[in-house]
Amino acid sequence: MEDKEQLISELSLEASEEKLKQQPAAKVPWYFANGFLLFWGLLFFAVVIPLFYRLPTANTMEDAKKNVFIAERAYANLYTLSNLGNKMVGSKINEVDAVNFLLKELELIKANSLKDYFDIEIDLSKATGSFPYKTSASYYQGVQNIAVKFSFKNSTSDSYLLVNTHFDSKPATPSAGDAGFMVAVMLEVLRVMSTTRQGFEHPIVFLFNGAEEIAMQAAHGFITQHKWAKNCKALVNVEGGGSGGREVLFQTGPNHPWLVKYYKQNAKHPFATTLAEELFQTGIIPSDSDFTIFKKYMPGLDMTQIINGYVYHTKYDVIDIIPRESFQNSGDNILNIVRGLSNATELRDIGAHKGEHSIFFDVLGLYFIHYSVANATNLNFAVAVATFLLVFVSMWRMAAKSEVSTSYVARWFILLLVLQLVSFVLGLAFPVVVAYVFDMFGLSLTYFSTPWLLICLYVCPSLLGLCLPITIYFYFQRGGKINCAYHLQLSLHAQAIIVALLMGGLTYLRFRSAYALMIPLLFYILALAFNLLTTLHDRGYAWSGVLKFIQIIPFLYSSYLIYTFVAVLLPMQGRFFNESNPDLLIAGLVAVGTVLSLGFVIPLINTFRRPSTVILTLFAISAVGMYLASSTQIGFPYRPKTSGQRVSYLQVRNKFYEYDGTLSKDESGYLFNLLDRRGERPWMGTRVNLTGLQSMKTRCNEHMMCGMPLFDYRYITHQEACKFLPRDKPIEPPGEVTLTLLNKTLTTATTMRYYFNLTGPHQMSIFVKPYEDVRLSNWSFSLDYLEKPPAKGYHVWINVGIVDPTVIFYLDITKSNGDFNVPCYEFGASGHWIQNEGDELSQKFAASFPSYSILAQWPSFYQRYIF
Repeated sequence: MEDKEQLISELSLEASEEKLKQQPAAKVPWYFANGFLLFWGLLFFAVVIPLFYRLPTANTMEDAKKNVFIAERAYANLYTLSNLGNKMVGSKINEVDAVNFLLKELELIKANSLKDYFDIEIDLSKATGSFPYKTSASYYQGVQNIAVKFSFKNSTSDSYLLVNTHFDSKPATPSAGDAGFMVAVMLEVLRVMSTTRQGFEHPIVFLFNGAEEIAMQAAHGFITQHKWAKNCKALVNVEGGGSGGREVLFQTGPNHPWLVKYYKQNAKHPFATTLAEELFQTGIIPSDSDFTIFKKYMPGLDMTQIINGYVYHTKYDVIDIIPRESFQNSGDNILNIVRGLSNATELRDIGAHKGEHSIFFDVLGLYFIHYSVANATNLNFAVAVATFLLVFVSMWRMAAKSEVSTSYVARWFILLLVLQLVSFVLGLAFPVVVAYVFDMFGLSLTYFSTPWLLICLYVCPSLLGLCLPITIYFYFQRGGKINCAYHLQLSLHAQAIIVALLMGGLTYLRFRSAYALMIPLLFYILALAFNLLTTLHDRGYAWSGVLKFIQIIPFLYSSYLIYTFVAVLLPMQGRFFNESNPDLLIAGLVAVGTVLSLGFVIPLINTFRRPSTVILTLFAISAVGMYLASSTQIGFPYRPKTSGQRVSYLQVRNKFYEYDGTLSKDESGYLFNLLDRRGERPWMGTRVNLTGLQSMKTRCNEHMMCGMPLFDYRYITHQEACKFLPRDKPIEPPGEVTLTLLNKTLTTATTMRYYFNLTGPHQMSIFVKPYEDVRLSNWSFSLDYLEKPPAKGYHVWINVGIVDPTVIFYLDITKSNGDFNVPCYEFGASGHWIQNEGDELSQKFAASFPSYSILAQWPSFYQRYIF
C-alpha cells in the first residue's frame, strides 16, 4: 500500500513538473509595454541629443594669458571678415578687401609673435592652371593664395605640415560658416602658437586660399606651383558644410592610419566616424572640399562643420547663428592636432608609414576609438563565430532543460529564423514604402522643416516591420515542448545570426563600416554569455532583464551614429535635384538606424501581456504623423530664413550664329536648375508667373549643351532636368562676352589650329562639340580631360581672379580628309555676371518668389558659333 502511494506521489510530481514546464513564463502586465517603448525614446532625447550638441565653455580675453585658444578673439575676426559681404572669385571684396584684411591680421600676428622662438614668412601669390574636374576642364587665371610659413628657430626639418582653408564664397552668401569660421579659427591657432614658448619640429604652412568654391582651383594652384608645396608632407584641411556646432573628421589618409592616431591623442572633443568617410566617397553628398585636390599629393585629415546645413551656401550663412562655444570646440581640436602633427616623426618619411585604412569612431563625443582594418577583420569574424557558438550552446541548453532533442529545438529555430528574416526585411522596407508612396503623390520632403515627422513616417513603420511578424507568431504559438520564453530567445538568436551573416559579408567585401553592425551584436552575445553562465537563461523571462540593460550601450551609440547622418543629410535633401527621390535615402537611413538601435530590443515587447497594444500605438503614431505630413501645413517643406527652398536660375540671353556669320536665333528667358524634388510645384498659386515653362529635353537633343550657358558641372549633369521660361523682352546683359578668332594655322595635313581671344566677366565658359568626322586633338587647357571625350560636348569652366578677364587659347581640330572649308565644330562662349541682379524686369520677377525662396540667380550671355 505504501509502495502504491509512493508511486502515485511520484507520478503526480512528474505530472506537475511537466505541466509547469509547458506553462508560459510569467509576463509583465500589458500597461508597462508602451512605457518600455517610451523608455528608449526618452533615453535618446535625454542622453544622445544633449551629447550630440554639447559644446565647451568659450574662452574670453580674460583667459588670454593662459596661452589657450580664445573664442572671443576668433569671433571678432569672423565678424569683420563676414561683414565684408559676398567674396566671389574675381570680385573686389574677395580679391582686394578680404586679402587686405587677412594680410593685416597676419602682419599683426607676426609683429606680436615671440621672435626669439619663431620665424613667420607671409607670401601672397597668384596662380594660373587647368585640370579636369567632374564633367569639365577647370581653368583658373590669377586666383590668389595667402600662405604663411611658421617655423621654430631650432627646426632643421624640410618636411612641412599644411593647414588649409578658404576665404572665398559661393554666390549670394557672406559665408560666415563656409569657411570664414575656419579662417578665423586658423588665425587664432597661429596667434596662440606664435605667442607660446612651445617649440615644434616641422614648419607649418597655414594656407588661406581664395578660390575653393569654384572647383578647388586655388588649392590646385598652390600644390602644383607654390615654392613651399613640394615640402608639404601632410595636411589638415578644415571646411564648413554648415554653421555652428562641432566639426566632424570625415576623411583621413588615404592609407595613412598614423594620422588617426594623432587625432586620438590630440583632439580634445572627438567627433568622427569611418562611416562618414565611406558615405562621402560614394559621391552621394553634393559637396566637395580641397581635400579632393590635396590627397593626390599628400595624406591628411579632412574636418568640416556640419550642423545647420540649411544655411550652407545661402544668404543666411551669417555670424549671428554661430555660438562662440562652437569656435572653442573647433579651436581646441585644431590647435592640439596641429601641435601634435607638427611634432610627428612620421613626417620625416611619409612613404615609410603608409598602411591600410583605419576604423575610427567617437562614442557620444566622450571617447575616440580606432584600430586597423586587419584587427577589425579579426574582431568582426571573431564576434560572428562567437555568435554561432553561443547560439548553438543556448539551443543545446534549451533542449536539455526541456528534455527534447537538439534537432527539435533547431527546427523551431529555423522557423523563427525565417520569420525574423521577414521582420528584418520589413523593418527596412516599410519606411521605404512610405517614402515611395508619399513621393508618388507629390509629398516628398514633408520632414524637411519638421524633423520630428521622421519618427512618425519612418521610425514607427520600421518598428512595426520589426515586431509585427514575430508578435503574430507568438499570438498563435502555444509553446509545444519548449516554453514561450525559449521561443523568444530563439527569435533573438535568429536576429543575431542575420546580423552576424550581414556583418561577415560586409567585412569580407572590406566595408569598414561593418563595425556599426558589430557593436550591437557584440553586446548581444555578451548578454547571452552572462545568461548562460548563470541560471537566468532558463528562468522564464529573467534573461531579458540583462539583455535590456546591456543593450542600452549599443542603443546609445547606434542612435547617435545615425542621428549624425540624419542631421547632416536632411538639409542636403533641399539640393539633391529633382530627378531622384531623396526621401528614399532618408527613409533607408532611418530604417537602418532603427534596426541597429532597436533590433534586439523591440521583440522584447512579447515579454509583456498584450504586446498588440504596442503595435496599435506604433500604428496610431504613424497614422497621425502621415495625416499631419500630408494634409496640414506641418508637412510643407519650407520655412523663411530657417529652412528655405533653394531656387537657382539664370537670366539667359542666347544668340546663335551660323557658319556664314548670320544670326539665326536670339532668345531670352530664365533657365531653372531645379534643386529639389518638388521643383517648381511650390510656386504654383503664388505670384510667380510660370506661364510657358518648358522642358529642356528637346533642346538638349537638338543643341550642344542644350544651347544654354550652363554654369557649372551641376547644370551640366542635370541639364535635361532643367526648365526654361521664355520672356518676350530681351535681357540686356550688363557687359559683353567677346570671342575673337585671332588666326588659324594648318599644323599638319589633317590638323588646324585655331587661336582665340575671349574677354568678358570673371566667370566664363567655353563649349566645343566636333562634328562626326572631326576630333579635338589638343588645346590650351587640361590634356587629361581630352583623354575621355564627353558625349555631350567639351566644357571649359573659366574663373579669373585678380587679373583682367581675358583668356587667349588655341584648339587643334583634326579631320581625316583635311577639308577645313566646311563646318567642323560648334563653339559656345558664355559669361556670368554673378554679383548683378539684372534688369528691372528680372528684378521684378525675382521679387515675385515666396518669402521661403532663397534665390541664386544672375544675368548670363551665351553665343553659339560654327567654325
